[in-house]
Amino acid sequence: MRRAIRESRLAPGTALPSTRALAADLGIARGTVTRVYGDLTAEGYLRTSQGAPTRVAAGPRPSAEPREKSGPPTSAWFRDARWDLFPGRPDLSSFPRTAWASAMRRVLQSLPAGSFDYGDPAGPAVLREALARYLARSRGVLADPDRIVVCGGYSHAISVLGHLFDEIAFEDPSLPEFRDGAAKGGAKIVTVPVDERGIRVSELDSPVAVVTAAHQYPLGVTLAPERRSALACWAAAGGLVIEDDYDGEFRFDRQPVGALQSLAPERIIYAGGVSKTLAPSLRIGWLVLPRRLVGPTLDTMTALGWRAPVIDHLALADLLNSGVYDRHVRQRRVAYRRRRDRLIAALPPGFVPEGISAGLHLVLRVPDEAAVLRALRARSVAVDYLSRYWTGTGPGGLVIGYATPAEHAFGPAVEALVDGLRA
Repeated sequence: MRRAIRESRLAPGTALPSTRALAADLGIARGTVTRVYGDLTAEGYLRTSQGAPTRVAAGPRPSAEPREKSGPPTSAWFRDARWDLFPGRPDLSSFPRTAWASAMRRVLQSLPAGSFDYGDPAGPAVLREALARYLARSRGVLADPDRIVVCGGYSHAISVLGHLFDEIAFEDPSLPEFRDGAAKGGAKIVTVPVDERGIRVSELDSPVAVVTAAHQYPLGVTLAPERRSALACWAAAGGLVIEDDYDGEFRFDRQPVGALQSLAPERIIYAGGVSKTLAPSLRIGWLVLPRRLVGPTLDTMTALGWRAPVIDHLALADLLNSGVYDRHVRQRRVAYRRRRDRLIAALPPGFVPEGISAGLHLVLRVPDEAAVLRALRARSVAVDYLSRYWTGTGPGGLVIGYATPAEHAFGPAVEALVDGLRA
């Protein structure tokens, strides 16, 4: 609304909908609209008077920044997409606000003054203890609190590890942002092909390898049992594995496959976080490290200026210890499974998803990636495109984040997606 006023799409004197009408139209709380109207009035964008509609205020407007010219998209995501199916995020409207606020209130009521100081760079002991219990019961991870280092999400973790190792192998395809993050840390990046059975372990020729064993990103396959064993043997023989378990809690057709880390805990680094279960903005992730790497990892994090957000960490520990976090994950697992089933049922003939029934995204191979992206962009649908994940030339396709929209927007988003695919 602020942008529309600045760009004169809402002219001075324009009457705005009532808070009740706009809240109903957008499917959000009336209190949210009331608060926004109040903020915009305080900023001078709106004017109100008793018994009259809220109107756009008169006055000078900052000049709008020029918009990018339209053309073939260089990225499938765009800021003003009406239907956001870009992968990598949960349904942010499902964030457990009440539970988080209650946890924060309990933490602040009992917190000694010293806890507001710079905390342990590894994270508060109470959180590391809670994580050790949670990871053991949910993912089969062998961990004790002294081997857990809490970090600022996986992007932070992989950049720190990029400072520790001279060379790191990534799966091909894999998320380019993570390869870039490790490279900026100083590591040389090489890639190893992935097929329908996961990473080709026999082609590993680097000291360190990053794998998404439970649910390969983006292809969606799981690492085959014989390759899990082969990878553990490779690690035991001197290699080091970084296991990115980004959505391991969300397996829909069976019990989740346990973490690879339990096969060789002194040769496998386990990485997890709350970006897919709660929200990316919390920036909370963790590494379960071989003992010999705990000190070097903490030294590197400290040298790079890391300071842990202690209060948020303590709130997460409260959710873990109370069982609220487990309940939230179970609820989201049911919701995302339903969404995946609805999306697959709606796909036009000829579009068959790849990968296992898990996670927050699915992959569709398409014969003309650029044409499909243009059709979706014309319908204001944002998805990701598969070709950008390969380091060389690879098949095109769509990577669709079915978890991303709020519940009320999911149905219309799928309809817009299907309309674009049919076109």
